[in-house]
Parts: sequence; structure tokens; C-alpha cells
Amino acid sequence: MAKPETTTNAASDTPVKQSVFHRLYTGTGAFDIVGHRKRWFVFFGALVIACFATMGVKGFNFGIEFEGGTQIQLPATGADGPITTREAGDAFAEVMGTNPAQTQQVGVGESAAIQLRSETLEPNEVQEVKQALFERLQPLDASGTPSQQVISDSRVSATWGGEISRQALIALAVFLVLVAIFLVLYFETWMAVSALVALLHDVVVTAGIYALVGFEVTPATAIGLLTILGYSLYDTVVVFDKVKENTRGILNLTRRTYAEAANLALNQTLMRSINTSVIALLPVVGLLVIGYLLLGSGTLQDLALVLLTGMLAGTLSSVLLATPMLVAFKMRDPRYRKQAEKVRARRENQARKLGVEGGAEADLADDFNPGDDEQLAAELRREKAYAAAASVPARHPKAGQERRGARPTGKRKR
Repeated sequence: MAKPETTTNAASDTPVKQSVFHRLYTGTGAFDIVGHRKRWFVFFGALVIACFATMGVKGFNFGIEFEGGTQIQLPATGADGPITTREAGDAFAEVMGTNPAQTQQVGVGESAAIQLRSETLEPNEVQEVKQALFERLQPLDASGTPSQQVISDSRVSATWGGEISRQALIALAVFLVLVAIFLVLYFETWMAVSALVALLHDVVVTAGIYALVGFEVTPATAIGLLTILGYSLYDTVVVFDKVKENTRGILNLTRRTYAEAANLALNQTLMRSINTSVIALLPVVGLLVIGYLLLGSGTLQDLALVLLTGMLAGTLSSVLLATPMLVAFKMRDPRYRKQAEKVRARRENQARKLGVEGGAEADLADDFNPGDDEQLAAELRREKAYAAAASVPARHPKAGQERRGARPTGKRKR
């Protein structure tokens, strides 16, 4: 159940409406995320199925590093002025009869260059293309003289891309194994399972979006994919750490159910998750804008796109999928179901004593009262202070001396 959007003014007993930002900031359980977990499961399940379908139907747009091919590069400045990607592509098509697979400008200023990528060309075809580019565009060397020597070519084998793919898969497998071990040791088994499911969701969604919009898959994409796994895991671990704190010893308590304590933990970390995501996405957007619009760098563009997609998916899964899935696993345990029944029985008993109709529903909002949380925290602090004071030995035998009727100086009273 969600906390009402209004509170009571202690001075006037009038309801005061709380804004969404206030409820986000206070984090007192106002957003019932866990209570609607079935809706989130349906949403994320449909999203994953759609991504698998997209990958199966459209496939991926693999770059030259994975499929192999030829790359030709020339300066972006010619005898007649700047050289555009369209002019370079037209010169290539004039010789080969087809347009290059990709034409882009990289760098800015004097270091700007035009890159053309195509399927693997024979040596004589490469020479014909370079000759056509020189005759039509007249690229300039460092001294400002037209020269064919500044047009370079390179050939990429598909085996290199295959090796990169294998290394990326090995790194992914090792990462997941180490993550699972860490989560099991630090948290528990069901938290590890939930975190890994959310992690796999992020990978599938990112891959599905790449297949849907036709982003080119390059080695930078693989690097970005491994990067977002760490980011998504970080956000999930932060939430789970708060869940662990809120649910410690909950089987012996009747204040909240496990689901309610987990939902409160989500609310308490929700603002932090939002702030972290916004701050993390700002440099990624800057990387995308500067790398693509200003520098025209394909590597920066690929890296920024996968980071942007993966971070958004990771934030959603850590908040709306990981913890609700953890609660679903936990509530299958008879011990937690029995504890939830005790909580409901306690609330119904309190409602009967107070003469409130509606039983558990009427008293549920009290469990998310921030005042109660502050009072509980104050009691815990007092208990810790008492325990710390009791463990500190006396610095002087004042109490013993007074019991013997002696002054601190050792002289007896007269």
C-alpha cells in the first residue's frame, strides 16, 4: 500500500498535500513499487520478448571489424576546398558501381579525414578507387600540395572480429561468475539471482534496441556493453544493501512484512538512484554530442550510444525489476508468508481495539509514517549509547570511595 499524499498539520489538524518531489526526497514509502510487481513483470517480460524478436528478424548491423572489409582514408581538404563525405562516396561509386558501406568524417580542423568502408576489395580495385579519389578530389598533403600518397588503405580480416567477440564473451562469463559469488557471499542466494536476472535484462534490451534502430556493432559497442554491466550492478547493490538493512531480523517482528520493508528501502534509495543516473548520463550525452556532431568520430558515437541505452535500462531494472523479483522469490518461503500473516493479524487486532473499520487496510499507512521511523531510529541510538557507556570502565574509583565514605583525597569526613 502506498502512503497517502497528504499529512496532517500538528498545529491545525488540517491535511497538507505533499508534492511528488517531497515524497521522493523523504523516501517514506509513498511509492508502492513492490506492491505492483506483477505489472512490472509483465512489462519487462514483454520488452525482453520484443527485443529477442527484433534480434531474430532484423539481426545486427556488424561493422567492418566483425565482417571484414577494406577501409580507405584521405584528408578532408582538397585543392578546391573541403571534401565532403558525399563527394568521396560518389567517387567510390563511380569506380565500383556501388556505394561504400559507410562514409564518415573523423577529426576536426587540419586533422580531419574522410573514411570509406566497404566489403573486401582486391588490390587492383583498391588502386582504382584511390586513383579516382585523387583525380576527382585532389587531397592535399601537409605542405598543401595535391598528393595520392596521403590516401591510405587498410584491410581488416573477419577473424579479428571473431577473436574480439570470443574475448568479450569470455570476459562477460567471468564477470557474471564473480558477481554471483560476491552477491551470494555478501547478500544471499535470491539477491544474487535477482541481480543477475536484471543484469541479463539490460544486455538483452540494449542488444534489442541496437538491432531495432540499426546501430553499427563495433568493438566500441562491446566495450560499452561491459561498462554498463558494472553500472547496473552498482545501482542494484545499493538498493539491496538498504533492503538487507531494513529486513534484518524481520521474521521475529510484526511491524512490516518483507515486501513492505523492501518497498521502503526502494523509496529510501530512489532519489539517490535518480540523481546518480542523471549525473552519469550528462557526460554520456556530452560524449555523444561532441563525438558525433563536432568530431564526427564513429568510435565515440558507438560508445556513447551503448552507454546511453544501457544506463537507462540499468536504472529501470535496478528499481522496478530487481527488488520486486527478490520479493517474489522471498514470499515463496513459508516463513515469510507466515510472518506476513502475523503482521496482518496484528493490524486487525489493533484496528478492532481502536474501533477502526477496514482492518489491516486502515492501519497500513501507519507503517510508513516517517515519525515512527524517526522514533525507532532514536530508540536504537539510545540503546547503542547505553551499551557503549556500559562497556567503558570508570576512569577513577569515585563510586567506591563514596560507598566507603571517603573523599577523593583519601581523608575521612568529620
